[in-house]
Amino acid sequence: MVHKSAIDAINSAVPDPRLGLPEDVFLFVSAVTPLVNVDLLIRNEKREVLLSWRHDRYSGPGWHIPGGIIRYKERIADRIRAVAKIEIGAEVESNPHPLAINEMFVPNRKERGHFIALLYACSLISPPDDRLRHVGGTPKPMEWRWFDHCPDDLIAAHEIYRKYV
Repeated sequence: MVHKSAIDAINSAVPDPRLGLPEDVFLFVSAVTPLVNVDLLIRNEKREVLLSWRHDRYSGPGWHIPGGIIRYKERIADRIRAVAKIEIGAEVESNPHPLAINEMFVPNRKERGHFIALLYACSLISPPDDRLRHVGGTPKPMEWRWFDHCPDDLIAAHEIYRKYV
């Protein structure tokens, strides 16, 4: 049985969960419940797809569809806009209905091991931040690039999206 003092300690560490969670609390939550995230499928007039580079301890290095985990009491549309601003420095519009809903399991990983992923078709209202454009060489985290085909180095979790790229 969980002790009330443990729950009180977690509650005191998170005064406003709408602002996000401290890393240790987030990892705990992700180990006991699925996370719901949005992924942004952004195409240009040439039908190319915008991907950004990721390199972290959970996904390793690779291109991915920009996305993020929905915060407590945050509207999906607000998280979509926040992801676009944070990951590519742009403003987007999105279709109100997801193109796809996927359940993702990461075998042998306790934290961040279960996701419900909502894929949304988005269009740019403003251009991506040109300072984050990948122009060659080894990509850096948060750099973006347009693709006319799916790259070989797509992160494993986004293999489910290969048919969209």
